[in-house]
Amino acid sequence: MGVVDSVVDGDTINLSSGERIRYLLADTPESTSGKNDCYGVIATDYNRSLVQGKQVTLKYDVECKDRFNRLLAYVTVDGVEVNSKLVSEGYACVLYLPPDGQSRKDEFETLQSVAKTERRGMWGSCQTVTCGN
Repeated sequence: MGVVDSVVDGDTINLSSGERIRYLLADTPESTSGKNDCYGVIATDYNRSLVQGKQVTLKYDVECKDRFNRLLAYVTVDGVEVNSKLVSEGYACVLYLPPDGQSRKDEFETLQSVAKTERRGMWGSCQTVTCGN
């Protein structure tokens, strides 16, 4: 558990404890490091609206950290899991980096497929979707 101090981008947050959290199975278009991919800023702003200043609950999978020393977690705020919400609403693509997320990969891919079919979020707004690679 922790309080979100800042939002880095659409799929990464910083807690007031200083820990950086990367959402499992969700990858949003880039909006940092000089990149401005289609829907990147929108995904970041949406993430911020969900979690900024709020207490979040973290659920870890197999590996707790990635190669960038970020914690890898499913993040829940006010009873809503942010990872799956971002994918189902079309703000994020599925990004599966084994071994984390294996047990929920199919679930997230189904959420993404429905979002694509219904042209939610970036799927209805961007000519080229740049996340999930």
